[in-house]
Amino acid sequence: MKKVINIGIVGFGTVGSGVVEVLSNNPSRISRKVGARVQIKKIVDKDITTPRGIKVDRSLLSTNINHILDDPEIDIVVELIGGEHEAREIILEAMKKGKHIVTANKALLAKAWDEIFEASKRYGCEVLFEASVGGGIPIIQCIRQGLASNRILSIFGIINGTCNYILSKMSSEKKDFCEVLKEAKESGFAEASPILDIEGIDTAHKLVVLGSLAFSKRISVEDVYTEGITYITKRDIVYAEEEFGYTIKLLGIAKIIDNKLELRVHPTMIPKDHLLASVSGEYNAIYIMGDLTDPLMFYGKGAGKFPATSAVTADIIYLAKKITNGVAGYIEKSYYEDIDIKPMDEFLGKYYIRFETLDQPGVLASISGILGEHNISISSVIQKERRSGDIVPIVMLTHEAKEANIRIALKKIDKLPIVKAKSLLIRVEELTK
Repeated sequence: MKKVINIGIVGFGTVGSGVVEVLSNNPSRISRKVGARVQIKKIVDKDITTPRGIKVDRSLLSTNINHILDDPEIDIVVELIGGEHEAREIILEAMKKGKHIVTANKALLAKAWDEIFEASKRYGCEVLFEASVGGGIPIIQCIRQGLASNRILSIFGIINGTCNYILSKMSSEKKDFCEVLKEAKESGFAEASPILDIEGIDTAHKLVVLGSLAFSKRISVEDVYTEGITYITKRDIVYAEEEFGYTIKLLGIAKIIDNKLELRVHPTMIPKDHLLASVSGEYNAIYIMGDLTDPLMFYGKGAGKFPATSAVTADIIYLAKKITNGVAGYIEKSYYEDIDIKPMDEFLGKYYIRFETLDQPGVLASISGILGEHNISISSVIQKERRSGDIVPIVMLTHEAKEANIRIALKKIDKLPIVKAKSLLIRVEELTK
């Protein structure tokens, strides 16, 4: 039985310093859980001079990754630098040298899933990635272990704290997107360049990770239909809430329909009285339906130093315990379901549509006529007050319709002389409670 488990940490930023703090401040408690002493052998970062607010023995710090990769005593490499190319090279080389991996890198996992896990099997090294989705929410272990007896039917995830913060603030303060984004940057809830967040890309990466596990399916980022939140206005939020009883959230959605897997990320209108609608600010929530369970919802902070630190450290403890007991490195055989990805054009759902039209007779008849030609029936329609001059918004909810038909119809409607702006579309999900 091994008495000491040595850790190499790559990346000494916010999360890396949090992991160092937890491992350094709680050695006896962690040792009792593991059955061996867990110690940091080396910390590698390009910047080892900037203070991190914690005391670290200078001998542990290095700018040379080979001080971790070439050290045969290091058992676990914790990759926390993010990005793709450099992180991929470090992870693959570390496994080649017999080291187990803990990572929070959802973008890399989403794009190099097969390569990383084939290397894991080849070298007998485990890869754990709890912090890649949901911050401190233990959703990865839950899907892998707690729900292993279930056939997962659907996942609905609020899994990007920046977008949820922006949409929540737009709703509560009735402000437009650009104004709230500026405030989010100033308060630290959004990056200086938040494109990955607000365009839905970060959510798509996380959905690939969740979907690959939950549905035992090889999924790529290209399989996920992705929209961001930049086109959502405070008017749409008000109409959704006050006229129709919905809240708008950016959701990552993966679900089985007619034995096909839907994978999509987009702003979604959900009932205001649903649990997911109450998730505000930077919090995340993942709502799962299994064939043996009632709906389950997992809720917590999706980002930040200590939620991510919690997940990374949990993976380290789990791996260290397996190493101590001599059972690390047993890689389960992967079984892949024979299930097709459903093209977005085949999606069936309800839609919220806002048109900007001239305020004159016959407008509604022209629009509804084109919708009817494409088998789209209207559930509700509201003509709002004039915005400027003779332009008036018309807001509709449709009954269930096919995505391809909606797109063709809107393309025709947008070409009408009476329509003065591109139509806005938001999909509606009537979630099971």
